[in-house]
Amino acid sequence: MNVPEAAAPARSAAPVPFGWAGLTPAAGAAVMATGILSVGLHLAGHEVVSLVALVLAGALWVVLAVHFTGRLLRARAEWSAQAHTPPALTAVAATTVLGTRLALLGWHGLAQALLALATVLWAVLLISVLRHLTHRMSGAVFLVCVATQGLAVLAATEALAGSGEWLARAALVLVGLGLLLYADALRRFDVRQVLTGAGDQWLAGGALAISALAAAALAASPLWRGDLHDVLRALTLALLTLDLAWYVVLLAAEALRPRPACDVRRWATVFPLGMSAAASLAASDATGIRWLSTLGQTLLWIAVTAWLLTLAGALRAYGPAGRRVPRR
Repeated sequence: MNVPEAAAPARSAAPVPFGWAGLTPAAGAAVMATGILSVGLHLAGHEVVSLVALVLAGALWVVLAVHFTGRLLRARAEWSAQAHTPPALTAVAATTVLGTRLALLGWHGLAQALLALATVLWAVLLISVLRHLTHRMSGAVFLVCVATQGLAVLAATEALAGSGEWLARAALVLVGLGLLLYADALRRFDVRQVLTGAGDQWLAGGALAISALAAAALAASPLWRGDLHDVLRALTLALLTLDLAWYVVLLAAEALRPRPACDVRRWATVFPLGMSAAASLAASDATGIRWLSTLGQTLLWIAVTAWLLTLAGALRAYGPAGRRVPRR
């Protein structure tokens, strides 16, 4: 049986192609990337384009859900092996990002259903993944934080919509847990991946960005007053600052060591770019710092460009049946 790309040490990671054949859980990052662009575009006031991205993310989520459910029924051993790897948690993160956009749209019943589904998946998959973590891993290891903070973002968003104060309290606990998981992932991360990673090394910053988004959602809640509100505001800004520091470092590494090859893990590059934009926009609203909105708008269009380039790379490298197009 082939070992999924994230199960092996980061140094031995081989390119993972786009396409239906051999589809791995890492493909869930495409839903994450498209979904967070929809959220960012909504926060920036571009509602029509945001809805288009939402439809694309929803359609892809359904396709991947059907595919991996079928794999569970037909090839349980292979499914179980992949469930031990961090990319399996893209199922949780993708579900929460999609649910967050639906909550912002006002579809709270469906958003809460996705929150319940994501919570069950998170409880099952996180335990399995944590038991199999090693050292010198690829950037996918940060998905333990991303998935947890995704739950926090969706719970906090629903709490803001009036679905219950207990959701805000649960989100606060999840933010703390997510930060602990980030610290553990950071010590396991192979820092050489900054220069050699195939795309998922950007999750080192993306995990902080979604943490900042969760903290911003909590800071915007009227439930937290006084010192706790000040702490959440400061935490939002601190996490966003760290995320932007990673952004600069990773961007510089891409310039120093270009990696133009098509790889499905490039969707895990687009997601942090979009998440940094969304976190900046949300932080601007939560903290009242207006220039963060301008920054978020700029980062948003960088993320949109990266999404288009990643899609173009997939279409250029592969035909409609998911097979590599021979180079002439």
